[in-house]
Amino acid sequence: MKMTVVKASGGTGEVEISDEAFGAPFREHLVHQIVVAYQAGGRSGTRGQKNRSAVSGSTRKPWAQKGGGRARAGNIRSPIWRGGGKTFPASTQDFSQKVNKKMRRAALRSILSELIRQDRLIAVDEMRTGPKTKELLARLAAFGVGGRSPDVLIVAEAADDHLALAARNLYRVAVRSSDRVDPVSLIAHEKVLMTVGAVKKLEEMLA
Repeated sequence: MKMTVVKASGGTGEVEISDEAFGAPFREHLVHQIVVAYQAGGRSGTRGQKNRSAVSGSTRKPWAQKGGGRARAGNIRSPIWRGGGKTFPASTQDFSQKVNKKMRRAALRSILSELIRQDRLIAVDEMRTGPKTKELLARLAAFGVGGRSPDVLIVAEAADDHLALAARNLYRVAVRSSDRVDPVSLIAHEKVLMTVGAVKKLEEMLA
């Protein structure tokens, strides 16, 4: 199949792309599973409390078991003592879910194909810009993604420091290299602007 390419100098062209990578049917259940797994992997799960063995303090018996008229006590780390450990402490958790490569690639094929069918994926010949946000906004307007606050994901063939600097002050503009594309970013933005080089790299990876 052929895909329209918007040129930075003006006008349009075409690029041949694979039906296998960019013409796949939309599999909603698979996309949902991959998105949930990706978001779950981003959870920190760093909450934690200390049990009686983790809190500081002596393990010496504070007083004799019998004869003192006081309740028996083993050590000052007991959960019923002030400053003691928790009885059932919250521990750190790993929320990540296992996703194999075939599932992830199939989900990316499904998402990219659906973006093309909805006219949300725009291919451009190149995306070079300086580190100034004003320059990036002008370049986006030239590609038909205008407005004061564009909602777009820019996918470049490789990491570009100038592009990242120009986009970081724009709330709804994100930049990814082709090898760092994730399913959540692809579906979170209204438009996806992708260079021809990035299209070819993704085609090679997903075909």
